[in-house]
Amino acid sequence: MSQPDKFTTEKITEIHAWTPHLFSFKTTRYRGFRFIPGQFARLGLPGDDGKIIWRAYSIVSASYDEYLEFFSIVVPGGAFTSRLSQLREGDEIHVEKMNYGFLTTDRFAGGRDLWMLSTGTGVAPFVSILFEASTWEEYERIVLVHSVRQAAELAYGDTVASLREHEYFGHLSEKLVYVPVVTREAHDGALAHRIPTLLDNGELEARVGFGLDPERSRIMICGNPEMVEETRGWFTGRGYQVSRRGQPGHLALENLW
Repeated sequence: MSQPDKFTTEKITEIHAWTPHLFSFKTTRYRGFRFIPGQFARLGLPGDDGKIIWRAYSIVSASYDEYLEFFSIVVPGGAFTSRLSQLREGDEIHVEKMNYGFLTTDRFAGGRDLWMLSTGTGVAPFVSILFEASTWEEYERIVLVHSVRQAAELAYGDTVASLREHEYFGHLSEKLVYVPVVTREAHDGALAHRIPTLLDNGELEARVGFGLDPERSRIMICGNPEMVEETRGWFTGRGYQVSRRGQPGHLALENLW
């Protein structure tokens, strides 16, 4: 397959800065691009040598939106994000036509409670999952945990809150428990410890109002590798199984790098 057949060239249509080092952006969407909420796309920008640099980005937007939305951190000196952060509305970016990743609810069989545990930009795929009708149809209770260092980094909190007024999801929004976590400063309404600690000391279950149970609970984890590995270990040490191809389990995981 030739290079032009592998990707499309899209335009940046909107940029939103959350903090000096966190931003989200929207692009046009090729009508043939399909994905399952929770998956990621590969984005490309030309490097200094003219070759395209590719990076994986989880998709924030809903599967039915006419645009694609992504959430990015600026890595100082990063070959890709240093270029990405300089883009403006109207600039172009490449998007591979393939979709990728297995952080999707079809990795599970059964279960009535969906727990989505994230750090930093790892909240991105979970926002997409929340805007999928099947999520609300399949689960009786949904928990979204977003852990950040500083309160300003709690991106998409307003988007999650807006589900209460959504024309379709509004009457179902009582199923959702949103738990913000801020670890480096005090913030009203937020828990203060890292996710593995909140699991270990029972504070997360206490805040949510119900417990984890392998019969009911299906767990999705996305964020920095240290958190993902620690959290996976916490669950597997208690009998939870990681979902594999053709072998549905209790856990689905995605590292950010």
